[in-house]
Amino acid sequence: MTEPARFTPPATDPWKGLRGVMAGTLILEVIVLGLTFPIVAKIGPGITWLSGCYLGLLVLAHIVAAGMQGRPYAIKLDLILQLFVIAGGFFHWSIAVIGVIFGCVWVYIAYIKNDVQKRIDRGMLAGQEPIES
Repeated sequence: MTEPARFTPPATDPWKGLRGVMAGTLILEVIVLGLTFPIVAKIGPGITWLSGCYLGLLVLAHIVAAGMQGRPYAIKLDLILQLFVIAGGFFHWSIAVIGVIFGCVWVYIAYIKNDVQKRIDRGMLAGQEPIES
């Protein structure tokens, strides 16, 4: 059985830009979630202590997660956060819509991350060369 080919690391860090996109997406989501407070207050049933705390904790969790995008479990954390945003539809349907829209964005980001990892494994990025055994 032949051993799979091994390659040198890429010339530049391919994850640096993706980490920035992921953190930026979370901050954008924080802004959008912050804008749901007046929607729930005026259009929905109103802000209760439960809905206010839930939305506040979601916003805080997204801010904390934005700083953790260098961790290996970051994409899983981001996808789990989307489930909590979708669950916010219990308070008002517009929160669930935000969760579904950003959930689609996060699924696409996960796809991109997987595609880049496959390209690294195949040695297809700039500066990668086969390692002689």
